[in-house]
Order: sequence, then structure tokens, then C-alpha cells
Amino acid sequence: MNLIDNAMRLPVRVVAIGAGNRMRTYVKYISDHPDVVTLVAVVDPNGQRRDEMADAFGLPPTARFADSEHFFASHVEADAVFIGTPEAYHFLPAMTAIRHGLHVLLEKPIAQSYDECATIAMEARRHHVHVGVCHVLRYMPCFQKIKAIVDEGSLGRIISIRHTERVGVDRMAHSYVRGAFRRSEDANPMLLSKCCHDVDFLLWLVNSPCRRVSSFGSLSWFNSAHAPEGAAGRCVDCKVEASCPFSAVDLYWRRREWIRNFDVPKGKTIDDVLREELRHGPFGRCVYHCDNDVVDHQTTILEMADRTTIALDMTAFTKDDHRSTAISLTEGEIFCNEACVTVRHFLTGKEERFDFSEEMNRPYHGGADFAIVDDFLLTLCGKTSEPLASIDDALHSHRLCFEAERSRLTGQTVDLTQK
Repeated sequence: MNLIDNAMRLPVRVVAIGAGNRMRTYVKYISDHPDVVTLVAVVDPNGQRRDEMADAFGLPPTARFADSEHFFASHVEADAVFIGTPEAYHFLPAMTAIRHGLHVLLEKPIAQSYDECATIAMEARRHHVHVGVCHVLRYMPCFQKIKAIVDEGSLGRIISIRHTERVGVDRMAHSYVRGAFRRSEDANPMLLSKCCHDVDFLLWLVNSPCRRVSSFGSLSWFNSAHAPEGAAGRCVDCKVEASCPFSAVDLYWRRREWIRNFDVPKGKTIDDVLREELRHGPFGRCVYHCDNDVVDHQTTILEMADRTTIALDMTAFTKDDHRSTAISLTEGEIFCNEACVTVRHFLTGKEERFDFSEEMNRPYHGGADFAIVDDFLLTLCGKTSEPLASIDDALHSHRLCFEAERSRLTGQTVDLTQK
């Protein structure tokens, strides 16, 4: 990145609000680019996470805060905040940061209601600060390629799109049945939590307002009605654990997957943590006996102003976790599975293939997570007018997600042309 003649002095001073998994990705960028950006404070109620992140950057005790209120009341000088807190705790720190004149890089979803999302955007405009939203699909190489092909125009105009979010049973069980995103009240509806950046990509691609939205789905499987005979409240106590595809013992202990999400205190090992979690923690519970309420499958239909139709499928019941996209245009078609984009031309029969498997084998969503930070800093330094995934763009996708949930709950098609 070339940051000469910048609008903001370098390095940009950033505060990490939230020190969890996503924030560790963004501060990895900070550690790799010390001449461009520096971490000046860490905010997190979890002392272990807060201190581990602050220690890595040699921050003093005066730059470590258990909550954002204490940070904003401090004398730590900063230019921007990165917010990676749980979804229910986005709104207040974002609003306070904006009112302090700080730019904001905000993990998705923006907030827990459309009114809160719109208020953040309005306040950002009023205080002349930038708010970037971490809609990672705009920065992934395969989806950027699709956008470039569509915009180039050789395949004509889009007629319809079918886009599938394959959540995967392991991710579903970990995050949306046992984990932090299992309840709408504590996080958001599933479509918003998992698919708001999918909706954002689709709107970015079509570039036409949505007229009507209908959505259907439910929590069909991960509830007590489907518990097999003999199922216990915890996998370690269960007689049928060995034959269950959703076993926590198998996922965490045998396969050692998704365990990077568990904190390991000093003096303990990961095995100690897993034993405790399986026996007493939320991640050791049977998937049929949790307190989850978000859907495990959902189909959303969008009709755009230009008559393009979009079908977005979200399903937990897949072995792998990736997206697939099929786009029908007037003069060709496009297929994508995140690793490869295939283009077929009707007139000539020509088929083109663009392979991004090497990029996608790299960590951090094939580098897209770092591209988010890069883009945000370019905006702060005057090289772009706003982030590629700006708060105003994100408002459209978030509104559709909230309206899709309203449609799902009421069974009615929502007409977005009506005030």
C-alpha cells in the first residue's frame, strides 16, 4: 500500500474494542504494518484476552480497559477504533467513538435493529467520520472477479441468481447451537449473523433496489423433539455419542477442531480446558438440549426493481462450509464455489475458468481480512473517498435481512416500495 501525501499522519492510532478471534486477525495486520498503523489500547472484559493482546504490543496498564466507557473517559489518544465485540455490544461503542470524532471499523452485523444501524450511519455523517463494515465477500478474490465480469458487460444483464451459504454441521453446532450466536435476542437472527455479507455481495452485484422479499425457514432439527432415545444432556454422558454426527467429544476432543476459540489460562493445557468445557461448559452440551432458537435452514427470495430475482439459501446440513453461486445472464452464465469461477458464453460456447484455490488456501479468507483493514486505512489517509464496504452500503443489506426475518415470522411477502 502506498500512503504518500496522506490526509492522516502515520502511523494511524487504533484501539481494539474486543479481543476475540476476529480482532486477533485484524491486529495481526497491525503487527505486520507498524509503519502504517499502531495499536494504542485494548478493551475487553476478559482479562486474559485483553492482556495477551496488549502484551504482544507492549502496551502499558494505562492502555488496557475492561470496558469501552473507561477507554472513552481516558486520555489515550487515537484516530480510530476497531470494534469486534459480540453483536449485542456494537451500538454503544460505535456511537460513542463517532461522537468522539474517531473513525470506526465495525465487524458485521452493524447492530441489532435497523434503527440502530441507521442511527450509526446518520451520526457518522453528522460528525464527518468514516465507518467501514467488515463485509468480507467484497474483498475475496473470487467475488471480486465475479463483480468485474458482470460490470464489464460481455455477458449481458443479470436475470437471476441462486446463492447458497453452506454453513456446515460443525460450524452450526459450535456457533449457532451451543455458541454465542445461538439466540436472536443475544446476537441477531441467523440471516443477519451469518449471511448479511452474502446479501451485501448480491446487492453490490445487481446494483438495483429490492422491491419485495419473502423468506421461509425454521429451527427444524436442533431441538429436543429430535433427540435420539438415550441422549443425555452432555455428550460425555451420552450412550449414543459415538453414533451422533454432532458430538462435542468428537468435534473438540477427537478431531481437535474449533478449539482455537477456547482460552487456555496460564498453568493449564488445552486438554485441561477441553475436559472442563465438555463436562461443565456450554460447548459440551447435547445439540438437542441447548437453549438455541435461531433457524437451521432458511430460503430468502428477493425481487429487484429491474425484475432480477435472487434466491439465497442458508443451510446447516452440509459437511463442508463454503458458498456456491450460480448467475444466469442474458448472454452467458457464471458459477462459483469460492475457489473457482467458471464463465460460459452462449454465442461462442467459450468457457473460461479462473482458479483462486491457491489464494483461498491461504489464511484470513485468502487475504480478504487484511484487505478490509488495508482499504479502511486507505480511506483514512485520503486515498479513497470511503471504504469499499461503507456503512451506507451496509444499511441496504441489513435492512433486507431484518425484513426477511419479518417475512419469515409473519409468513407474508414484504413490499419494500411501501413506506
